[in-house]
Amino acid sequence: MNDELAVETDYRWQCRRGMLELDLLLNNFVDKKAAGLSLQQKHAFTLLLSYPDQTLLDLLLGNSISSDPAISVLVSQIRSTPLS
Repeated sequence: MNDELAVETDYRWQCRRGMLELDLLLNNFVDKKAAGLSLQQKHAFTLLLSYPDQTLLDLLLGNSISSDPAISVLVSQIRSTPLS
């Protein structure tokens, strides 16, 4: 298994959450954008995936804003990725 595939597989596992809304938003982002993330964006995404479900949901629904600019940019990218 190559490194990119391993990273994507790891992301998919981490995107399995306790809320369907999070599963849909995060897996959609992985499907469409994960392969093109820079190293900095990958680190930010890994950090984002470590957040508790409710914090993550609040960020993705726009109910709260991260103090970390890299997380804020990534959240905007996730929110703007069209659901298929």
